[in-house]
Amino acid sequence: MIFVKTEGDMKTLYKTLVISDVHLGIKDSKAKELVRFLKEHSCETLILNGDIIDGWQLKKSGSWKKKHTKFFRVILKAMEKYKMKIVYLRGNHDDFLEQIIPFEIGNFSIVNDYIHESNGKRYYVIHGDVFDTITTRMPWLSKLGDVSYTFLLWMNRNYNRYRERRGLPYYSLSQVIKNKVKSAVSYISDYEEQLSEVAKRKKCEGIICGHIHQPANKMIGEIHYLNSGDWVESLTALAETQEGEWKIIQYKDWLTESDKVRAKEPIRMTEPEESVKILIPAFR
Repeated sequence: MIFVKTEGDMKTLYKTLVISDVHLGIKDSKAKELVRFLKEHSCETLILNGDIIDGWQLKKSGSWKKKHTKFFRVILKAMEKYKMKIVYLRGNHDDFLEQIIPFEIGNFSIVNDYIHESNGKRYYVIHGDVFDTITTRMPWLSKLGDVSYTFLLWMNRNYNRYRERRGLPYYSLSQVIKNKVKSAVSYISDYEEQLSEVAKRKKCEGIICGHIHQPANKMIGEIHYLNSGDWVESLTALAETQEGEWKIIQYKDWLTESDKVRAKEPIRMTEPEESVKILIPAFR
């Protein structure tokens, strides 16, 4: 592990960080937590793997906050100060980026897909929605699912306000509900298998994706499957060390106890059932 000293503090330096599904513009986007995370973790290359901005919700009931702007200020400052490379991949919720792709200025680029080389291996990087049959074949169902997911997050937010008033810890009601829908297990498995086949066709040894809000770091046959999760519920990022090793960083795991007390928004997450790690496909 490498550390760099910045403004009197020690900062963890990785070769690569991958973040996806931040959904800036919705109430449940954990932009404040992500900014805190990025101030403590630096990298040579930052991959923003889609759905960073939620254009769907901004067109409807979403709103842009100062904390959302601060996220971009933090990464652009890091790009300028540390010569960090930023690769932003289009997702389905920020599909408005299609109008300007490909775009490149200095160390900042916006693309549809990307080849990342790590420790002698090639990884195909893509948000993943184009390989989601719900999104591509039935866009109306995907839009309907987005409404359902928004309602589920609203219910989760209000339920935890009730628990907070009674001094109870955070409980991810939305994750529990989703984890009970066993029919979605096959969707997750099919998605992962399909993305692994895509990597093979691209002559890559690995795949890096997002979209389904399900962090993962595993081998599927000979393909290294990596999913960065999200910054709505799981609050996870993928990190590549200077030695070329990959790991999942969970926001709640690196916070100190004093940080947890100071944080206004809950960061404790409920662990999903091992047998039912799912996300309802129509939701995303």
